[in-house]
Amino acid sequence: MFKTLLFTLLIIAISVALLSITIIIKKNGKFPNIHIGGNKEMRKRGIKCAQSQDRDARKENRMAVKEINKKQ
Repeated sequence: MFKTLLFTLLIIAISVALLSITIIIKKNGKFPNIHIGGNKEMRKRGIKCAQSQDRDARKENRMAVKEINKKQ
Protein backbone atom coordinates (compact mmCIF):
# COMPACT_ATOMS: atom_id res chain seq x y z
CA MET A 1 0.00 0.00 0.00
CA PHE A 2 2.79 2.43 0.94
CA LYS A 3 4.66 1.66 -2.31
CA THR A 4 1.54 2.40 -4.36
CA LEU A 5 0.97 5.71 -2.57
CA LEU A 6 4.61 6.71 -3.00
CA PHE A 7 4.55 5.76 -6.69
CA THR A 8 1.35 7.79 -7.22
CA LEU A 9 2.82 10.87 -5.53
CA LEU A 10 5.96 10.53 -7.66
CA ILE A 11 3.91 10.40 -10.87
CA ILE A 12 1.90 13.47 -9.80
CA ALA A 13 5.08 15.41 -8.92
CA ILE A 14 6.64 14.60 -12.30
CA SER A 15 3.43 15.61 -14.10
CA VAL A 16 3.26 18.97 -12.31
CA ALA A 17 6.94 19.63 -13.04
CA LEU A 18 6.48 18.87 -16.75
CA LEU A 19 3.35 21.03 -17.01
CA SER A 20 5.09 24.00 -15.40
CA ILE A 21 8.40 23.73 -17.23
CA THR A 22 7.85 26.82 -19.44
CA ILE A 23 6.81 28.89 -16.43
CA ILE A 24 9.94 27.90 -14.54
CA ILE A 25 12.35 28.40 -17.46
CA LYS A 26 11.12 31.79 -18.72
CA LYS A 27 12.46 34.92 -17.01
CA ASN A 28 9.03 36.42 -16.29
CA GLY A 29 7.15 33.16 -16.67
CA LYS A 30 3.50 33.16 -15.71
CA PHE A 31 0.42 31.14 -16.51
CA PRO A 32 -1.20 31.99 -19.84
CA ASN A 33 -4.41 34.01 -19.80
CA ILE A 34 -6.99 31.60 -21.19
CA HIS A 35 -9.94 33.82 -20.30
CA ILE A 36 -12.07 34.85 -23.28
CA GLY A 37 -11.50 38.54 -22.53
CA GLY A 38 -7.74 38.03 -22.78
CA ASN A 39 -7.92 36.71 -26.35
CA LYS A 40 -7.28 39.38 -29.00
CA GLU A 41 -9.30 37.68 -31.74
CA MET A 42 -12.35 37.22 -29.49
CA ARG A 43 -12.25 40.93 -28.59
CA LYS A 44 -12.09 41.88 -32.28
CA ARG A 45 -15.24 39.87 -32.91
CA GLY A 46 -17.02 41.33 -29.89
CA ILE A 47 -17.28 38.02 -28.06
CA LYS A 48 -17.23 38.30 -24.27
CA CYS A 49 -17.54 35.85 -21.43
CA ALA A 50 -20.88 35.38 -19.70
CA GLN A 51 -19.74 37.27 -16.59
CA SER A 52 -18.68 40.32 -18.59
CA GLN A 53 -21.91 40.31 -20.59
CA ASP A 54 -23.95 40.07 -17.41
CA ARG A 55 -22.00 42.94 -15.80
CA ASP A 56 -22.51 45.12 -18.89
CA ALA A 57 -26.23 44.32 -19.01
CA ARG A 58 -26.66 45.33 -15.37
CA LYS A 59 -25.05 48.73 -15.81
CA GLU A 60 -27.51 51.57 -15.71
CA ASN A 61 -27.63 53.64 -18.88
CA ARG A 62 -27.14 57.25 -17.76
CA MET A 63 -28.49 58.55 -21.09
CA ALA A 64 -31.80 56.71 -20.81
CA VAL A 65 -34.97 58.70 -20.20
CA LYS A 66 -36.58 57.90 -16.86
CA GLU A 67 -40.19 56.82 -17.23
CA ILE A 68 -42.83 57.95 -14.79
CA ASN A 69 -45.05 55.18 -13.52
CA LYS A 70 -48.47 56.57 -12.67
CA LYS A 71 -50.69 54.31 -10.63
CA GLN A 72 -54.27 54.42 -11.86
